[in-house]
Amino acid sequence: MNVKKTITKEKKMSKYEKLWEALKSDGRENFNLSYQEIEDILGFSIDHSFLTYKKEAKSYGYEVGKISMKEKVVNFKKCID
Repeated sequence: MNVKKTITKEKKMSKYEKLWEALKSDGRENFNLSYQEIEDILGFSIDHSFLTYKKEAKSYGYEVGKISMKEKVVNFKKCID
């Protein structure tokens, strides 16, 4: 007898979810956060993977704008429906 098991996948929390939740709570239209402010929210240093994860911000009502490596700031813009 062949028994087929159903495996349910749990939604894995993004490593940047704390940041996305903070943006959602903030509610401003267009603003910058320094790398240090982002790191304070997250509890760890941002790295190159941020470029991959930044698309997740749209699920929280924001998009990542300009990222200035020179000034060490990231721009966030509220999505317009």
